Amino acid sequence: MSKKINSAKRIQKLAHAFICPLCGSPVKVVELKSLVCDQSHNFDFTKQGYLNLLTHAVKSHYSKELFQARQQIIMDAELYKPLHDELVTIIDQMPGHKVVADLGCGEGSHLQKIVENADEIDAIGIDIAKEGILMAAKNYDELIWLVGDLAKSPIGNGAVDVILNILSPSNYEEFKRMLAPEGVVVKVVPGERYLYELRAFLYEESEYSNEQTVSLFNRHFDLVQTKRVSYAKNLNQLDLANLVTMTPLAWKGKEEKIKQFMNQTSANITVDLELLIGRKKR
Repeated sequence: MSKKINSAKRIQKLAHAFICPLCGSPVKVVELKSLVCDQSHNFDFTKQGYLNLLTHAVKSHYSKELFQARQQIIMDAELYKPLHDELVTIIDQMPGHKVVADLGCGEGSHLQKIVENADEIDAIGIDIAKEGILMAAKNYDELIWLVGDLAKSPIGNGAVDVILNILSPSNYEEFKRMLAPEGVVVKVVPGERYLYELRAFLYEESEYSNEQTVSLFNRHFDLVQTKRVSYAKNLNQLDLANLVTMTPLAWKGKEEKIKQFMNQTSANITVDLELLIGRKKR
């Protein structure tokens, strides 16, 4: 069975969770070829198995090379395995079958790692970067992949039990609209020592604060729990090159310093993350 038909069947099963990004009407899958809303807006499934639900043209800052590097860091080097384990624990603690949406999923590797280990979930990945979603659809067959804008999300009111937002921009008004009454949103933000070695090497500075990010989250959600995931991992030379390629932290670095960092045989890298777990305000 083709990726296109597989994807259409997965979305057909969850059609109640989606709305038209143009008009907000209910949608249905027609002939396993298209997603069509009550107002006849039509979105065709691609042969790779994703849907492009953008309502306007978008230029992304994220390249194919960035997504390839990110995939290798996540899937091969497993730099974020302790994070994935923690997210799986959070999801599995919730009762029953869950709809999980990774909003700002990039090329989908974080979500794939979670799906491999979590129980009873349907997983949806959304990103505004077509290049990322194309890669996700090519590599990870059993998930729903959508090119979409978080400001005009194609997910229906109260349709998602767990929203994941991993080191990615947020749209909290849309998050609140999508979240089920008893659902949770898990926002993963950098801790003060996140990629400390890279920042210190490129910019000779190590100070970072997520105070404003945490404060903004608290204004929109009841913070029910905060978890810290902090550890160091030794990366080889290839991993270090992928790390530099995938992180916006390196975008303003001087080329000479970047080359020096990438030419190291290996280096310990600190991953320091804070998980903000919130529910809708009562």
